[in-house]
Amino acid sequence: MSRNKLSKRLLVLSAAITMMLCQSAFAAEDQVKEEVAAANEAPVVQMNMQDAMVRAFATNPAIKIAGFEKDAARASLNAARAGRGVKITGSASASRGGANEDFADKYLQGVKGIDNTYGSVIEASIPLYTGGQLSGAIKSAKAGYKSALVGVQKSYNDMRSTVTNGYFMVLQADDMQVLSRESVERLAEHLKNVKAQYDVGVVAKVDVLRSEVELANAQQNLIKAENAYKIAEANFNKIIGLPLATNLFLEDTLNYTPYDKDLEYCLDYAAKNRPELEQAKQGVEAARGQVKVARSGYQPQIGAFARQNWTSGKDGKGNWPADEESNWTVGVTASLNIFDTGVTRAKSHAAEANYFSAQEAYRDTVDAVMLDVRSQYLNLREAEKRISTTEVAVSQAEEDYRIAQLRYQAGVGTNTDVLDAQVALTDAQTNYLQSVYDYNISKTNLETAIGVPMEFPHQVKVEK
Repeated sequence: MSRNKLSKRLLVLSAAITMMLCQSAFAAEDQVKEEVAAANEAPVVQMNMQDAMVRAFATNPAIKIAGFEKDAARASLNAARAGRGVKITGSASASRGGANEDFADKYLQGVKGIDNTYGSVIEASIPLYTGGQLSGAIKSAKAGYKSALVGVQKSYNDMRSTVTNGYFMVLQADDMQVLSRESVERLAEHLKNVKAQYDVGVVAKVDVLRSEVELANAQQNLIKAENAYKIAEANFNKIIGLPLATNLFLEDTLNYTPYDKDLEYCLDYAAKNRPELEQAKQGVEAARGQVKVARSGYQPQIGAFARQNWTSGKDGKGNWPADEESNWTVGVTASLNIFDTGVTRAKSHAAEANYFSAQEAYRDTVDAVMLDVRSQYLNLREAEKRISTTEVAVSQAEEDYRIAQLRYQAGVGTNTDVLDAQVALTDAQTNYLQSVYDYNISKTNLETAIGVPMEFPHQVKVEK
């Protein structure tokens, strides 16, 4: 074998080996890219309604805010109650003084009498009668605490409604994707049939064009439905405290479960259980307590005290601590505001106005709650009626579409008949889905409106 041929073979072999190595490197690089892409993919979380509730209760700020407000109200109540107890105060003083030089020369034979004086006092006091100031403050603080407790329950009820509605929105958006996808599939299949008939000269070109346009429109609707689902999913992720890009797999489905309570039952239940009514009622009680506090300015203030004094500094021999002399005192004090330029009167008028305002607010809250219950109940019944009618419409639209297809395939129907039947079927399915969604949302809103208490999951502890 000649040297040239051997060189050529070596070159070919080297090139082959190089290509194999490059392919291996590229394959390894592709594998790494796939692994990185898989690692960066949004997580998929499977959950049901109960799981979503637990997540929201544990992470949503509204629940935590209500808890902090309850703690603050309880601390205010404790502070108001403590005002009835014994108060102990202590004080200490140190001073240095004497006569001025001119005065000492003229009257004291030049003796300035410079001295250091020290004193200490411990006093215990207790209010005996405050004219309603303390009892009014306690009454107001207690009402605030009760309102805050109800506020915790309200926050859980509201969060249940928020989570449920968000959950249903994701389910509805997912179902709308399915309906849009089915519409695209039906139109795509119909387009194949139209093209097949056009190829054999049975139908005109206009049928193909019209079918392609309808398919394009259906594809646009599918794109919108997919985007709407992503938005609903992201919104729900925010509610339950998951990363916004999380992909959800919800286990429940939208369905119709009859609601057997009548309007009178709902109104009566709301009057007894709606948290806003109790909060408005406690607002009246708190305002009444503040009226009592304001009017206490007209009453005498009586208290008892016990005091122990220590002093030192007599004859210029004072030193710290003050222990040269001591004395004790016990007694009763009484004071009465005789004239304060109308301050007490103005405060009383303001407290009374706030009390009357709280009463009107309570009346307005009652009316608003009753209107809310009535509106949600009527919405529920309206959606319930639409479910039955749209369910029949879906069956009729399916049959109409089937007949239109058969007639078109047999050459006795038109392409417009098929496309119109397809639109009617999609509309009927959409209307049915919307009615089921509206019914479930109205049912949740009605339960919130009448104040059905949230049954707390075992992971969540709420003080009753």
